[in-house]
Amino acid sequence: ITHHNTLDIDMYMRIAPELYLKRLVVGGLEKVFEINRNFRNEGMSTQHNPEFTMLEFYQAYATWIDLMNLTEELVRGLANSVCGTAVVSYGEHTLDFETPWRRLPMATAIAQAVGLSQEDVWDAEKLRARWLEEHPQDASNPKLPTTTGKWFEAFFDEYVEPNLIQPTFITEFPVEISPLSRRSETNPDIAERFELFIAGREIANGFNELNDPVDQAQRFAAQAQAKDAGDDEAMFFDSDYIDALGYGMPPTAGEGIGIDRLVMLLTNAASIKEVILFPTLRPKSS
Repeated sequence: ITHHNTLDIDMYMRIAPELYLKRLVVGGLEKVFEINRNFRNEGMSTQHNPEFTMLEFYQAYATWIDLMNLTEELVRGLANSVCGTAVVSYGEHTLDFETPWRRLPMATAIAQAVGLSQEDVWDAEKLRARWLEEHPQDASNPKLPTTTGKWFEAFFDEYVEPNLIQPTFITEFPVEISPLSRRSETNPDIAERFELFIAGREIANGFNELNDPVDQAQRFAAQAQAKDAGDDEAMFFDSDYIDALGYGMPPTAGEGIGIDRLVMLLTNAASIKEVILFPTLRPKSS
């Protein structure tokens, strides 16, 4: 969303405070957080509002494993504080925040859900063939994914996410769909990243931050190319942020937690509109 102003520059409503909080880490603030409002055109549903609240935080010299442990402790403590118990009713489900949470690599989750082997799940052609078994009408669809990473997103949304009821960390995302995450040192196709799912929806996203300015510039360039090719969710090339990384960012882990969805879980609210004071509503027809 742009607005013409007296500075004569385009201003954008932010989708996340991420690149600014990481600039602060570059500047020497080793632990930063912000409870912030973000804006994303992802449509409206029981889980989406165009304006939403996020807790986002970054910690130098921590790892994504540290953040998974912290998140588990944080949400369990919240449940005990707000609900008086770590076993919480949500709709037809009973959510158990007390038992150690499951941690599952994304490829494993998809392979188990659709009956592929761990090798075949990385093969874009085999993913396409498996998808068309149940979606034959998509055979001539030009918008079907062509890369493994994009296929992972499609399979995960369709077959995995709705069934992740108990708290589960999905780990090891493809680098292709993780443009700001650090690569694994043991597998260059994998990012050191996790997402937390509870009651069939994403609650948090965290990862070891990419702090290599050359690698980051290449990924921004790939994102900018995807945006030019019509990918609305791809990122801009942020040259100021590349300059900041050039000064040096320490090894850092960062995470965003969706506050509205977390409040929904702890208050047994079926729709995000129940936990937002002024939700976005469709205009009344005249």
